[in-house]
Amino acid sequence: MVDPGLLRDALTIGLGLLTGIMSGLFGVGGAVISTPGIRALGATPLLAVGTTLPSIIPGAASGTARYAREGMVDWPVVAITAPAGIVAAVLGALAADHVPGEGHLLMLMTAALLGYSAWRMFPRDAADVAIAAPAAVDSTAALAADPDHLEPGEPLAETDAEAIGADGAHGPKVHRPLAFAAVGVVAGALSGLLGIGGGIVMVPGFTQIGDLPVKRAIATSLACVGLFAIPGTITHALLGNIDWRFALLLAVGVIPGARIGAALAIGSEDRRLRRVVAAFLGLMALAYGIGETLALRG
Repeated sequence: MVDPGLLRDALTIGLGLLTGIMSGLFGVGGAVISTPGIRALGATPLLAVGTTLPSIIPGAASGTARYAREGMVDWPVVAITAPAGIVAAVLGALAADHVPGEGHLLMLMTAALLGYSAWRMFPRDAADVAIAAPAAVDSTAALAADPDHLEPGEPLAETDAEAIGADGAHGPKVHRPLAFAAVGVVAGALSGLLGIGGGIVMVPGFTQIGDLPVKRAIATSLACVGLFAIPGTITHALLGNIDWRFALLLAVGVIPGARIGAALAIGSEDRRLRRVVAAFLGLMALAYGIGETLALRG
């Protein structure tokens, strides 16, 4: 615990910067760092949960703006996923007190889901040029769309995959609306039940179920994460569960941090980015799994 003062304020801003970088890089809310971080700086458990939410909104907006400038946010997907997730988050929060196991069993299930997603996302050989390119899109379809753009046998780059829909048409296309709605429901329900960021579910869900390229999945997830945080922020503010000094200082660091994280993701080679995201999901799976197992045994 750190006494209130300039040192604690500086540490809070630094924590916000780190949270923002992770948020922009992985498309998550960043609460896995900021919540325990402000607990260590002196916030009570309840305040720690509520206080991180306000900083998620400007951080997500900052990172999303950076991605949107590159045309990477799939707004039709956001329009489907976010409303489903917000409703599920509210229902999940209401159901939290009625789920047996005090949330520990649910967290173990979440850990298993994250571990499986990490395994699926990790690239295995040179032929796996990022699931970034939807399976239905191959070089033949790309050549049909633009014969001069690719040489025969040349692999499809991520920008090509993003520009071409499942039927070969150019431009973003929501070809699996029920899949995206389902991802939103799962992400929102877990967010409401467990207080975790929905991004750890949405990024692998968008890539594996919705066939979005990994960078587009991260960008779209970040936009949804910001919208998910709004009802939670309002609720905790009305209940008096937000320390606004902590929240504002976190936001000071989160906003530039999210832009830095987004820029790092945009500039990363797709295969390397998939490795980093898979490693992040795997570490979260281990953290949740070990922590909840110890909690159940103790």
